[in-house]
Amino acid sequence: MSKKITIAIDGHSSTGKSTAAKQLAVKLQYVYVDTGAMYRAVSFYALRENLIASGKLDHKKLIEHLPNIKISFSYNKDTDRADVYLNGENIEKQIRTLEVSGIVSKVAEISEVRAKLVEQQQAMGTEKGIVMDGRDIGSVVFPDAELKVFMTAAPEVRAQRRYAELLERGDDVSLEEVLENVIGRDHIDSTREDSPLIQLPEAKLLDTSKMTREQQFELLVSWAEEALLD
Repeated sequence: MSKKITIAIDGHSSTGKSTAAKQLAVKLQYVYVDTGAMYRAVSFYALRENLIASGKLDHKKLIEHLPNIKISFSYNKDTDRADVYLNGENIEKQIRTLEVSGIVSKVAEISEVRAKLVEQQQAMGTEKGIVMDGRDIGSVVFPDAELKVFMTAAPEVRAQRRYAELLERGDDVSLEEVLENVIGRDHIDSTREDSPLIQLPEAKLLDTSKMTREQQFELLVSWAEEALLD
């Protein structure tokens, strides 16, 4: 099929957005962009450059550092996915820690950070044929996307999934810590002044609380096929 569309997948953390978006991109032979990884990369940069003291992020200094931050993606043949790079360094593993998760929503609140990354994201999607997931893809990055999806799940379900992932990585965390992080991120993402996480009226709701990844994928594919026929 020669027609190409833009697919925007938004939603809460740990709902399976990235996994579903990757699978859908492979199925459609589209480009996949993990915008959450981009914000995580900026967060990792802030941690590395000591722009966070006593849990408080220095907004002014981070904004001053933005010209020094270049984020890119490169395909990893060993994992069959695109890894995120910060100034040419592969930081895919470093950005998935609970420490980064604890500040990423605070970093994403900063308007200057969002403006820089949204500009990059929009440039990636000029030719359509793209699947992008995040918090404001359908509302800000691609308001004209042909298919918009909003993914969610109960906080307890999402925390359990994230906890299992972190344990598998060897991280020393508790389920209570992860649940607190999930709930905290939900609040920040949904109440921030700049581009808050919202479910748009035209977005299809995908509640993954009681769904397998296979069921999620099948539903997304059916929605994409419908959008391609419109």
